[in-house]
Amino acid sequence: MNIWLKSTVALAAGLLAFSASAQITFYENDNFRGRAFSANGAVPNFGRQGFNDRASSVIVQGGRWEVCQDTGFNGECVVLRPGNYASLRDMGLNDRVSSTRRSERRQRAVPDAPPPQPVAPYAYRQRPNERIFDARVISARAVMGPPTERCWVERGQVTTTGRSDANVGGGLLGAVIGGVIGHQIGGGRGRDLATVGGVVAGAAIGANAGRDNHGDVITQRDVRRCNSVPGTTPAYWDVSYRFRGVEHQMQMSSDPGDTVRVNRAGEPRQ
Repeated sequence: MNIWLKSTVALAAGLLAFSASAQITFYENDNFRGRAFSANGAVPNFGRQGFNDRASSVIVQGGRWEVCQDTGFNGECVVLRPGNYASLRDMGLNDRVSSTRRSERRQRAVPDAPPPQPVAPYAYRQRPNERIFDARVISARAVMGPPTERCWVERGQVTTTGRSDANVGGGLLGAVIGGVIGHQIGGGRGRDLATVGGVVAGAAIGANAGRDNHGDVITQRDVRRCNSVPGTTPAYWDVSYRFRGVEHQMQMSSDPGDTVRVNRAGEPRQ
């Protein structure tokens, strides 16, 4: 192979590698789900691809891409850097993209979009030009979430065991009466001692007056009660499906119905 031919082959290989690295893929739904459309070069009108005003998420594999609301790269545009854009809503571009091209130095300034989120693409996303099949669901079992605690407040009886509290008012009255009686007994030092004794004895008798000494005290008050309630909402679904004679299993966030979408290898796609 001569030098010119070698140079031509090398240049062609370089251009091919650049084209592959500068790919952009649009998805019909958020989180890289639904129908996909991929481009390696300028697409002035998404309507020709049946994808006008349909894109909701984007993956940029390489290069910088100008994405515009109107055909012919008109209207409001932003520049997307390499990365995964799980939703175009915050950019005001959800279901509003009509054209795209590689971003280059141009006369008009196009703002950069916010940086992409550092997340991996959705594992079950449909790849560009990937053929999709319907696989028959064999079984779908709902796995319920953990139990929850249900609490309420109701009026109920509360029993207190033992003696009731002392009668404070009766104790004070008993102390006064006891002191008066004690003061009338004896004389001198003996009268003082009798007065003190009368106060103590009267207070003790008065405090016990009206006290319930014969059992438990029953009162009415608000009582909080709780019990455990089994989970009623499925946390996920264990799904088995058959495709081309082979049984597969996966977990889904909702009831799959009669069929699930898979690629030719039987891998789930959404």
